[in-house]
Amino acid sequence: METFGVTKIEARYFLPPYEWYNDSISTWTRELGLTLVNFTPGSSSNADWTHPELGAQYVSTDTIYSRILQHESSSRSGLNGFILLLHIGADPRRPDPFTMRLDELLVELKRRGYTFASLNHTIRLTD
Repeated sequence: METFGVTKIEARYFLPPYEWYNDSISTWTRELGLTLVNFTPGSSSNADWTHPELGAQYVSTDTIYSRILQHESSSRSGLNGFILLLHIGADPRRPDPFTMRLDELLVELKRRGYTFASLNHTIRLTD
């Protein structure tokens, strides 16, 4: 990423591919001075990359949207401290990219009293 002008200080978080990690990845992430992060489970937001050809693995945008709000309503802490993983792009076979409803979701969550913060403001890094 440094080739593109992004420094380690600017990109100090590491989200492993497929969100899969183990103790080795955790160790070398820490040794590189990065912070390992992952999405908070429970909302299906991380399924926004799926497409109908995947069969039962596909989760529609309407379903993801509903599950996020359902989790917010049913969890004792709502979405406080929650990390929603949303992918910037989606497979062209996905008929309903979640990005098309992201603005609607943010407006609804703000209506419910939420504010949003970057990881830089919410994760306390230690040396």
